[in-house]
Amino acid sequence: MDIRPADMQLCASILRNLESCILGKQEEIQRLLIAVIAGGHVLLEDVPGTGKTQLVKALAKSIGGQFRRIQCNPDLLPTDITGVSIYHPKQETFLFRPGPVMSNILLADEINRATTKTQSALLEAMEEGHVTVDGDTYELPRPFVLLATQNPIEFEGTYTLPEAQLDRFMMKLSLGYPSEADEHRMVMSNEGIHPSERIEPMMGIEDMLHIQEQVLGVHIDDAVGKYLVSLIRGTREHASVLLGASPRAALALARASKASAYIRQRSFVTPDDVKELAPYVLSHRLLLRTEARMNGVRAEDIVAQVIQSTKVPVRLER
Repeated sequence: MDIRPADMQLCASILRNLESCILGKQEEIQRLLIAVIAGGHVLLEDVPGTGKTQLVKALAKSIGGQFRRIQCNPDLLPTDITGVSIYHPKQETFLFRPGPVMSNILLADEINRATTKTQSALLEAMEEGHVTVDGDTYELPRPFVLLATQNPIEFEGTYTLPEAQLDRFMMKLSLGYPSEADEHRMVMSNEGIHPSERIEPMMGIEDMLHIQEQVLGVHIDDAVGKYLVSLIRGTREHASVLLGASPRAALALARASKASAYIRQRSFVTPDDVKELAPYVLSHRLLLRTEARMNGVRAEDIVAQVIQSTKVPVRLER
Protein backbone atom coordinates (compact mmCIF):
# COMPACT_ATOMS: atom_id res chain seq x y z
CA MET A 1 0.00 0.00 0.00
CA ASP A 2 1.30 3.44 -0.95
CA ILE A 3 0.68 6.12 1.67
CA ARG A 4 0.15 9.47 0.01
CA PRO A 5 2.21 12.31 1.56
CA ALA A 6 -0.79 14.63 1.15
CA ASP A 7 -2.92 12.39 3.37
CA MET A 8 -0.18 12.24 5.99
CA GLN A 9 -0.01 16.04 5.94
CA LEU A 10 -3.76 16.18 6.61
CA CYS A 11 -3.38 13.92 9.66
CA ALA A 12 -0.45 15.98 10.93
CA SER A 13 -2.48 19.19 10.49
CA ILE A 14 -5.35 17.76 12.51
CA LEU A 15 -2.98 16.76 15.32
CA ARG A 16 -1.55 20.28 15.42
CA ASN A 17 -5.06 21.71 15.49
CA LEU A 18 -6.09 19.59 18.45
CA GLU A 19 -2.83 20.09 20.35
CA SER A 20 -3.36 23.85 20.16
CA CYS A 21 -6.71 23.42 21.96
CA ILE A 22 -5.78 20.85 24.62
CA LEU A 23 -2.30 21.53 25.92
CA GLY A 24 0.11 18.76 26.85
CA LYS A 25 -2.04 15.83 25.75
CA GLN A 26 -0.29 14.80 22.54
CA GLU A 27 -0.46 11.04 23.17
CA GLU A 28 -4.14 11.09 24.14
CA ILE A 29 -5.01 13.22 21.10
CA GLN A 30 -3.07 10.88 18.83
CA ARG A 31 -4.99 7.87 20.16
CA LEU A 32 -8.28 9.67 19.55
CA LEU A 33 -7.31 10.37 15.94
CA ILE A 34 -6.18 6.75 15.53
CA ALA A 35 -9.63 5.55 16.58
CA VAL A 36 -11.39 7.96 14.22
CA ILE A 37 -9.37 7.06 11.11
CA ALA A 38 -9.84 3.40 12.05
CA GLY A 39 -13.61 3.96 11.90
CA GLY A 40 -14.14 3.34 15.62
CA HIS A 41 -16.17 4.97 18.37
CA VAL A 42 -14.53 6.44 21.49
CA LEU A 43 -15.61 6.76 25.12
CA LEU A 44 -13.89 9.66 26.91
CA GLU A 45 -14.10 9.08 30.64
CA ASP A 46 -12.74 11.75 32.97
CA VAL A 47 -13.63 14.18 35.73
CA PRO A 48 -15.37 17.44 34.76
CA GLY A 49 -13.39 20.33 33.33
CA THR A 50 -10.55 18.44 31.66
CA GLY A 51 -11.53 19.46 28.11
CA LYS A 52 -13.35 16.36 26.83
CA THR A 53 -16.15 18.22 25.07
CA GLN A 54 -13.83 20.90 23.68
CA LEU A 55 -11.55 18.21 22.25
CA VAL A 56 -14.45 16.51 20.46
CA LYS A 57 -15.72 19.83 19.06
CA ALA A 58 -12.23 20.69 17.82
CA LEU A 59 -11.91 17.28 16.17
CA ALA A 60 -15.28 17.63 14.47
CA LYS A 61 -14.34 21.04 13.09
CA SER A 62 -10.96 19.76 11.90
CA ILE A 63 -12.30 16.90 9.81
CA GLY A 64 -15.34 18.72 8.42
CA GLY A 65 -18.65 16.98 7.90
CA GLN A 66 -21.84 17.32 9.90
CA PHE A 67 -21.49 17.58 13.67
CA ARG A 68 -24.33 17.16 16.17
CA ARG A 69 -24.33 17.12 19.95
CA ILE A 70 -26.66 15.40 22.41
CA GLN A 71 -26.71 16.49 26.05
CA CYS A 72 -27.78 13.27 27.73
CA ASN A 73 -30.13 13.31 30.71
CA PRO A 74 -32.76 10.94 32.18
CA ASP A 75 -35.55 12.68 30.23
CA LEU A 76 -33.93 11.94 26.85
CA LEU A 77 -35.99 9.53 24.72
CA PRO A 78 -34.66 7.09 22.09
CA THR A 79 -36.50 9.02 19.37
CA ASP A 80 -34.65 12.18 20.47
CA ILE A 81 -31.56 10.42 19.09
CA THR A 82 -32.74 8.35 16.15
CA GLY A 83 -35.56 10.56 14.88
CA VAL A 84 -39.31 10.08 14.68
CA SER A 85 -42.03 9.54 12.08
CA ILE A 86 -44.57 12.38 12.06
CA TYR A 87 -47.93 12.26 10.29
CA HIS A 88 -48.27 14.87 7.53
CA PRO A 89 -51.98 15.71 7.03
CA LYS A 90 -51.64 17.19 3.53
CA GLN A 91 -49.69 14.25 2.16
CA GLU A 92 -51.68 11.79 4.30
CA THR A 93 -48.57 9.87 5.17
CA PHE A 94 -45.89 9.59 7.82
CA LEU A 95 -42.65 11.49 7.18
CA PHE A 96 -39.39 10.65 8.89
CA ARG A 97 -37.81 13.51 10.81
CA PRO A 98 -34.12 12.60 11.29
CA GLY A 99 -32.56 12.85 14.75
CA PRO A 100 -29.05 14.02 15.60
CA VAL A 101 -27.68 10.53 14.93
CA MET A 102 -27.88 11.41 11.23
CA SER A 103 -24.48 13.08 11.27
CA ASN A 104 -20.82 12.28 10.68
CA ILE A 105 -19.61 13.16 14.18
CA LEU A 106 -22.04 12.66 17.06
CA LEU A 107 -21.10 13.87 20.52
CA ALA A 108 -23.07 12.19 23.31
CA ASP A 109 -22.18 14.35 26.29
CA GLU A 110 -22.45 12.60 29.69
CA ILE A 111 -23.80 9.45 28.06
CA ASN A 112 -24.21 7.69 31.39
CA ARG A 113 -26.93 10.19 32.36
CA ALA A 114 -29.25 8.74 29.71
CA THR A 115 -31.45 5.80 30.69
CA THR A 116 -30.50 2.31 29.55
CA LYS A 117 -33.41 2.34 27.08
CA THR A 118 -32.10 5.52 25.47
CA GLN A 119 -28.53 4.24 25.47
CA SER A 120 -29.71 1.12 23.63
CA ALA A 121 -30.94 3.34 20.78
CA LEU A 122 -27.27 3.86 19.89
CA LEU A 123 -26.37 0.16 19.67
CA GLU A 124 -27.68 -0.39 16.15
CA ALA A 125 -26.11 2.84 14.91
CA MET A 126 -22.70 2.01 16.41
CA GLU A 127 -22.49 -1.49 14.97
CA GLU A 128 -24.62 -1.53 11.82
CA GLY A 129 -24.36 2.06 10.58
CA HIS A 130 -28.11 2.52 10.36
CA VAL A 131 -31.17 3.01 12.57
CA THR A 132 -34.64 1.47 12.47
CA VAL A 133 -37.65 3.67 13.20
CA ASP A 134 -41.21 2.33 12.97
CA GLY A 135 -40.01 -0.68 10.99
CA ASP A 136 -38.11 1.36 8.39
CA THR A 137 -34.31 1.32 8.18
CA TYR A 138 -32.36 4.52 7.53
CA GLU A 139 -28.67 4.50 6.63
CA LEU A 140 -26.37 6.85 8.52
CA PRO A 141 -23.95 9.19 6.72
CA ARG A 142 -20.46 7.84 6.13
CA PRO A 143 -18.33 8.05 8.08
CA PHE A 144 -20.29 7.89 11.33
CA VAL A 145 -18.33 8.26 14.57
CA LEU A 146 -19.79 8.40 18.07
CA LEU A 147 -17.66 10.24 20.63
CA ALA A 148 -19.19 9.92 24.08
CA THR A 149 -18.12 11.45 27.39
CA GLN A 150 -18.86 10.37 30.92
CA ASN A 151 -17.91 11.31 34.48
CA PRO A 152 -16.43 8.31 36.36
CA ILE A 153 -16.89 9.67 39.90
CA GLU A 154 -20.48 10.93 39.86
CA PHE A 155 -23.05 8.17 40.42
CA GLU A 156 -26.18 10.14 41.33
CA GLY A 157 -28.59 10.23 38.41
CA THR A 158 -26.37 8.05 36.19
CA TYR A 159 -26.86 4.67 34.52
CA THR A 160 -24.05 2.19 34.00
CA LEU A 161 -23.31 1.48 30.35
CA PRO A 162 -24.15 -2.16 29.54
CA GLU A 163 -21.38 -4.52 28.44
CA ALA A 164 -22.90 -4.78 24.94
CA GLN A 165 -22.50 -1.04 24.47
CA LEU A 166 -19.03 -0.82 26.00
CA ASP A 167 -17.92 -3.53 23.57
CA ARG A 168 -18.93 -1.31 20.67
CA PHE A 169 -16.52 1.45 21.69
CA MET A 170 -13.19 0.88 19.99
CA MET A 171 -11.30 2.75 22.72
CA LYS A 172 -11.84 4.18 26.15
CA LEU A 173 -9.60 7.20 26.77
CA SER A 174 -8.92 9.61 29.62
CA LEU A 175 -7.30 13.04 29.34
CA GLY A 176 -6.37 13.59 32.98
CA TYR A 177 -5.22 16.86 34.53
CA PRO A 178 -2.67 19.02 32.68
CA SER A 179 0.88 19.41 33.90
CA GLU A 180 1.73 22.40 36.08
CA ALA A 181 3.45 24.17 33.17
CA ASP A 182 0.53 23.62 30.78
CA GLU A 183 -1.99 24.73 33.39
CA HIS A 184 0.07 27.89 33.96
CA ARG A 185 -0.03 28.61 30.22
CA MET A 186 -3.81 28.22 30.28
CA VAL A 187 -4.17 30.62 33.20
CA MET A 188 -1.89 33.24 31.66
CA SER A 189 -3.61 33.15 28.28
CA ASN A 190 -5.35 36.43 27.46
CA GLU A 191 -7.66 34.95 24.83
CA GLY A 192 -11.32 35.70 25.37
CA ILE A 193 -12.54 32.57 23.57
CA HIS A 194 -11.56 28.95 23.73
CA PRO A 195 -8.96 27.96 21.10
CA SER A 196 -11.39 25.39 19.68
CA GLU A 197 -13.58 28.25 18.44
CA ARG A 198 -10.84 29.29 16.01
CA ILE A 199 -10.33 25.83 14.52
CA GLU A 200 -10.54 25.65 10.73
CA PRO A 201 -11.38 22.47 8.77
CA MET A 202 -8.28 20.61 7.65
CA MET A 203 -10.05 18.13 5.37
CA GLY A 204 -13.41 17.15 3.95
CA ILE A 205 -15.47 14.03 4.46
CA GLU A 206 -14.23 12.55 1.18
CA ASP A 207 -10.64 12.92 2.45
CA MET A 208 -11.53 11.09 5.66
CA LEU A 209 -13.22 8.26 3.75
CA HIS A 210 -10.14 7.91 1.55
CA ILE A 211 -7.84 7.78 4.59
CA GLN A 212 -10.04 5.15 6.24
CA GLU A 213 -9.82 3.03 3.07
CA GLN A 214 -6.04 3.36 3.09
CA VAL A 215 -5.91 2.28 6.74
CA LEU A 216 -7.71 -0.95 5.84
CA GLY A 217 -4.90 -1.69 3.37
CA VAL A 218 -2.14 -1.61 6.01
CA HIS A 219 -0.54 -5.06 6.22
CA ILE A 220 -0.57 -7.27 9.33
CA ASP A 221 1.98 -10.07 9.21
CA ASP A 222 0.77 -13.54 10.21
CA ALA A 223 3.09 -13.57 13.25
CA VAL A 224 1.77 -10.20 14.45
CA GLY A 225 -1.80 -11.43 13.92
CA LYS A 226 -1.12 -14.50 16.07
CA TYR A 227 0.40 -12.25 18.74
CA LEU A 228 -2.71 -10.08 18.73
CA VAL A 229 -4.98 -13.11 19.07
CA SER A 230 -2.81 -14.41 21.93
CA LEU A 231 -3.42 -11.17 23.83
CA ILE A 232 -7.18 -11.46 23.28
CA ARG A 233 -7.28 -15.09 24.42
CA GLY A 234 -5.03 -14.26 27.37
CA THR A 235 -7.71 -11.97 28.79
CA ARG A 236 -10.27 -14.79 28.60
CA GLU A 237 -8.02 -17.28 30.38
CA HIS A 238 -6.94 -14.99 33.23
CA ALA A 239 -8.07 -16.25 36.64
CA SER A 240 -9.44 -12.84 37.70
CA VAL A 241 -11.56 -12.33 34.58
CA LEU A 242 -15.18 -13.44 34.34
CA LEU A 243 -15.73 -12.15 30.80
CA GLY A 244 -12.73 -11.59 28.53
CA ALA A 245 -12.29 -9.65 25.32
CA SER A 246 -14.66 -10.57 22.49
CA PRO A 247 -13.89 -11.34 18.84
CA ARG A 248 -15.15 -7.81 18.14
CA ALA A 249 -12.32 -6.61 20.41
CA ALA A 250 -9.79 -8.52 18.30
CA LEU A 251 -11.05 -6.84 15.13
CA ALA A 252 -11.03 -3.43 16.85
CA LEU A 253 -7.45 -3.90 18.04
CA ALA A 254 -6.39 -4.94 14.53
CA ARG A 255 -7.99 -1.88 12.94
CA ALA A 256 -6.56 0.45 15.59
CA SER A 257 -3.09 -1.06 15.12
CA LYS A 258 -3.36 -0.47 11.36
CA ALA A 259 -4.31 3.17 11.99
CA SER A 260 -1.39 3.53 14.40
CA ALA A 261 1.00 2.30 11.73
CA TYR A 262 -0.61 4.58 9.15
CA ILE A 263 -0.13 7.83 11.07
CA ARG A 264 3.50 6.79 11.60
CA GLN A 265 3.87 6.48 7.82
CA ARG A 266 4.26 2.71 7.80
CA SER A 267 2.46 0.25 5.54
CA PHE A 268 2.72 -2.60 8.06
CA VAL A 269 1.80 -3.22 11.70
CA THR A 270 4.46 -3.97 14.31
CA PRO A 271 3.99 -5.70 17.68
CA ASP A 272 4.64 -2.32 19.33
CA ASP A 273 1.52 -0.92 17.63
CA VAL A 274 -0.52 -3.72 19.18
CA LYS A 275 1.09 -3.45 22.62
CA GLU A 276 0.68 0.32 22.79
CA LEU A 277 -3.05 0.30 22.03
CA ALA A 278 -4.12 -2.93 23.77
CA PRO A 279 -4.80 -1.28 27.18
CA TYR A 280 -7.11 1.32 25.59
CA VAL A 281 -8.93 -1.16 23.33
CA LEU A 282 -9.32 -4.06 25.78
CA SER A 283 -9.56 -2.77 29.37
CA HIS A 284 -13.13 -1.43 29.24
CA ARG A 285 -14.36 -4.71 27.74
CA LEU A 286 -13.26 -6.96 30.62
CA LEU A 287 -15.64 -8.02 33.37
CA LEU A 288 -13.71 -8.96 36.50
CA ARG A 289 -14.72 -11.50 39.10
CA THR A 290 -16.19 -10.15 42.32
CA GLU A 291 -13.28 -11.23 44.48
CA ALA A 292 -10.81 -9.55 42.14
CA ARG A 293 -12.72 -6.27 42.28
CA MET A 294 -12.91 -6.47 46.08
CA ASN A 295 -9.14 -6.90 46.17
CA GLY A 296 -8.66 -3.73 44.15
CA VAL A 297 -7.66 -5.40 40.90
CA ARG A 298 -8.30 -3.21 37.85
CA ALA A 299 -8.91 -4.27 34.26
CA GLU A 300 -5.87 -2.23 33.24
CA ASP A 301 -3.74 -4.37 35.58
CA ILE A 302 -5.05 -7.54 33.93
CA VAL A 303 -4.22 -6.29 30.42
CA ALA A 304 -0.74 -5.27 31.57
CA GLN A 305 -0.18 -8.76 33.00
CA VAL A 306 -1.36 -10.40 29.80
CA ILE A 307 0.95 -8.21 27.70
CA GLN A 308 3.85 -9.01 30.03
CA SER A 309 3.28 -12.77 29.85
CA THR A 310 2.67 -13.00 26.08
CA LYS A 311 5.70 -13.71 23.91
CA VAL A 312 6.40 -11.00 21.36
CA PRO A 313 7.23 -12.23 17.82
CA VAL A 314 10.78 -11.39 16.77
CA ARG A 315 11.97 -11.42 13.18
CA LEU A 316 15.60 -12.36 12.71
CA GLU A 317 17.35 -10.81 9.70
CA ARG A 318 19.93 -13.00 8.00
